[in-house]
Amino acid sequence: MEVDVSKTMTLRNERKVSYTAIIVKAAAKSLVECPMINSTFEGNRIKIFEDINLGVAVATENGLVVPVIHNADKRSLEETDAIIKKLGEEAEQGKLAKEDLTGGTFTVTNLGMYGVDFFLPIINPPEAAILAVGRIVEKPVVSAGKIEVRPLMILCLSYDHRIVDGSPAAKFLKKVKDCMENPRTIDN
Repeated sequence: MEVDVSKTMTLRNERKVSYTAIIVKAAAKSLVECPMINSTFEGNRIKIFEDINLGVAVATENGLVVPVIHNADKRSLEETDAIIKKLGEEAEQGKLAKEDLTGGTFTVTNLGMYGVDFFLPIINPPEAAILAVGRIVEKPVVSAGKIEVRPLMILCLSYDHRIVDGSPAAKFLKKVKDCMENPRTIDN
């Protein structure tokens, strides 16, 4: 799904936070409204997680790790940004604790900084879904009958079809898009 990130860019500059922090907050808010995406397949039943613990994929010299922001839906945008920075630094230094790497219920992975437009991420078990984030690209967009250049980003959701069908997945992705296009709604 393509997202106009004009307002996201403004919020990022005003609040001095990362795009990833804004995306994590948008995903967390959307998971509150779409709890089926925040679930797992356990035995022969679907279990919806009570907490929203977002993993953020981090590339290190020793490979990919996914530290977790516990209770991401209850954190402020600035707090989320600080946690992402701290976990990223600890990941680079190989200093993540076991609790930093466990308990994830949903993952966000961002390859935009590498110039990737979109990609299909692999679900991080036991989670039901993962959100891929591509780079921001200026593109022509028709708005109110006029062509304007806008910054756009592509989001891609991979999900476990044993748990989630296309319609609920699309509704979740639309909620993330709405949050990204109106980012002032994401903060506690």
